[in-house]
Amino acid sequence: MKLYIKNMVCNRCITAVERVFKDLNLEITAVALGEVETAEDLNSTELRKLDESLRESGFEILEDSAQQLIEKVKNEIILLVDGLDIPEDFILSKWISEKLHRDYSAVSKLFSQNENVTLEQYFILQKIEKVKELLLYDEFSLTEISGQLGYKSVQHLSSQFKNITGFTPSGFKKLKIKNRIPLDEI
Repeated sequence: MKLYIKNMVCNRCITAVERVFKDLNLEITAVALGEVETAEDLNSTELRKLDESLRESGFEILEDSAQQLIEKVKNEIILLVDGLDIPEDFILSKWISEKLHRDYSAVSKLFSQNENVTLEQYFILQKIEKVKELLLYDEFSLTEISGQLGYKSVQHLSSQFKNITGFTPSGFKKLKIKNRIPLDEI
């Protein structure tokens, strides 16, 4: 049985979800971001207990197909940004269509209606959170970060960063309190 799980955005999330299944003695055959496949179909009591346990850990079972698609889009974007290999000529609409084998305009419309943010804005917000993370680690220069995240220039990254955070990247680095947002709350 394939289940779609909301808020699985990283490898630690996979571990946490696996632990929930193990604690409930539910055998899983495969786990990926946003998806778990069980060895056997679960009955309504098992599903209810599973959903309760998942919610305690900040996850939940997605039953609605629209929500499943939105969660898949989010997870794919998070993986893309986390990979730090976005080409400068990257086109989100083309990538989404190819990745999901769906019409971009339909996916974009569904996403916007349910998330109150456009797909493009969501993508930008994910990139800005990654920039914050990389600035805090201080492993890469701003030039390297802009190249890894597909920005055409450091100026473009800096402008977008300031528009969203209210700070320049260097101003953000100087802050005592780093206003990072968990990926599942974007």
